[in-house]
Amino acid sequence: MSDGGDSGDGDDESRSLRYHVDGELAPAESASIPVTDRGFLYGDAAFETLRAYGGEVFHWDAHADRLAETCDALGMDHGLSDDDLRARIDETLAANDLDEAYVRLSVTRGSQGGRLTPAEAVDPRVVVIVEPLSRGGRGSDPVWDGPATVQTVKTRRIPDRSLPARAKTHNYLNGILARVELRVTGADEALMLDADGYVTEGATSNLFFVEDDALCTPSLDGPVLPGITRRVVLDLARQEGIPIRERRFTPDDVRGANEAFLTNSTWELRPVETVDGIQVGDGPVTKLLSRLYDDYVERRHYGDDNGDSDDGGDDDGEN
Repeated sequence: MSDGGDSGDGDDESRSLRYHVDGELAPAESASIPVTDRGFLYGDAAFETLRAYGGEVFHWDAHADRLAETCDALGMDHGLSDDDLRARIDETLAANDLDEAYVRLSVTRGSQGGRLTPAEAVDPRVVVIVEPLSRGGRGSDPVWDGPATVQTVKTRRIPDRSLPARAKTHNYLNGILARVELRVTGADEALMLDADGYVTEGATSNLFFVEDDALCTPSLDGPVLPGITRRVVLDLARQEGIPIRERRFTPDDVRGANEAFLTNSTWELRPVETVDGIQVGDGPVTKLLSRLYDDYVERRHYGDDNGDSDDGGDDDGEN
């Protein structure tokens, strides 16, 4: 859930775009899939939300690994190589002349209408959607309008034993219901709890907050998606010697924080202004990590070797 933020682009822009559907490029306004597709019928599909900087997908290997984990959880052998999936993304970016973009890659089990039990035959359907974003790296403009207001919601995260948090599937109803609750207050993001009342994550983001100069984030032992951006931020924090606490936290822990921020692939690091109406705001740790993240993207994708910090982890890991 947590690395799939809103792209922030409107329908007018999408009308001139081209998407990659089932092996072919098609105008966005006419791109379609059959109504018998299992991703449509049952949410029987895996997806990844990615961001392209300078024409290159950020941490593709980590996203590909996580997509494979989701497919394993679904028992879906799509028969496609990572290179083939990457080629379809690259072809879509090139067809739209986009270097800076939001990318959504979906792999469905294909059309097997009329039955809940999936057939074993490999008949995958791959869809790549792109939308333009602003340049990343140092001096870039964020895709969000301002610091986020966050509201704790009644909708709970699904336990791992029911649906593994590591599985990013098309069945996003849990996060949708959480976002529906925000209509009352107009908050930007939902703060979701587990069945025991401990904090997990946002509807489409991972949560960080600062307490006693330590960077805190809910442990992956709970129903929390291992976000790619989350991992990079933790790597950068360790390199700076910032103490890290990964464990279970209560909503009161977050409400009493000195500062807080959210992460996902499109938002990168988004400061939190309020939690349940209580002022939190960003602070020195958020500002430092935001700058280090921008430096990391700058070096990695725009060829600037004069950043102020080392790389946050290696290219092949889930970072």
